[in-house]
Amino acid sequence: MSGQDPAVRFAGLDLLASSVLLLGARGEVRYANPAAENLLELSLKSLQRAPLPELFANGAELAALCAQALAHQYADLRQDLVLQRTGREPLHVNSIVSALKDGEGAELLIELRENVQQIKLDREERILDQSQANKELIRNLAHEIKNPLGGIRGAAQLLELELPPQHPADLTEYTQVIIKEADRLQTLVDRLLAPHRKPHIVGDVNIHEVCERVRSLILAEFPSGLSIRRDYDASIPEFRGDMEQLIQVVLNIAHNAAQALRGRIAAGDAEIILRTRVARQVTLAKVRYGLALDLHIIDNGPGIAPEIRDRIFYPLVSGREGGSGLGLTLAQTFVQQHLGVIECESRPGLTDFRILLPLP
Repeated sequence: MSGQDPAVRFAGLDLLASSVLLLGARGEVRYANPAAENLLELSLKSLQRAPLPELFANGAELAALCAQALAHQYADLRQDLVLQRTGREPLHVNSIVSALKDGEGAELLIELRENVQQIKLDREERILDQSQANKELIRNLAHEIKNPLGGIRGAAQLLELELPPQHPADLTEYTQVIIKEADRLQTLVDRLLAPHRKPHIVGDVNIHEVCERVRSLILAEFPSGLSIRRDYDASIPEFRGDMEQLIQVVLNIAHNAAQALRGRIAAGDAEIILRTRVARQVTLAKVRYGLALDLHIIDNGPGIAPEIRDRIFYPLVSGREGGSGLGLTLAQTFVQQHLGVIECESRPGLTDFRILLPLP
């Protein structure tokens, strides 16, 4: 069996979801199952071009694990690794390295499993950092805009009072354009600043009351062609929060979903699902909570365009013509003020916004 082709020896591993690689003593890849090819985003032929540790910028750590396994220092070595790949995201994995044979024909079996929890924590940290940077940028920019706007509006009003009596209607039209545009920009600036104000109404919140309010508002605007299905867990307890802000969060997401569903609404098969569950042992912003609200807002629309999928929570980024690009920014900030997070998964036919909030 030892001289048998590795692809034949380990054919059963092709069915595993875990990534498995067979290495020689020098780290050369002799076999990789399809899960390993998918995880590393390299074909078996590409993996065989160089020793496995050399495929990563920080491969020395992996090489050290292999050397220890070959020296039989442990029965198997288990360790979390961050594999740095050129031009791609780092790969967070749990690794298990085992020596199958030693001597001249030494072989190592490596099992890699993507560390989903670490990826989630890193993503949340990036979102928080991005949100903080956005907050500072918007606050500074808004204050820089507000002062000259007030001066422009005041100057236009004074100019209107000084207009000559002949043809006043024509000239007043121009000053009114200046005043109205200044007011419009002032409203936009206020909306940019609004999400960064702390919750001011804190009380006991029943998340299903929030969902029902949003459901009635959306159905009032889209009375036909759209169904909003409830899938509630009645055991979810009340929690302390700003009910108006949470209504705004769910409404902004659900309204975006309804706008994206216009084609399906016309066809009569548009659907939004409001689903509530309790999640246990959840880490939010590096804090561990025993219980958390797990709220999903799901639609069967066309999905979020790939070019903006990673930027949907940025201010002024919108996936539809005429959108302000502030709805999801508001939603994210309000949720963060409640110590929660928003996650999103989207593909054609299904977009799922997931809101996690700590529960008492």
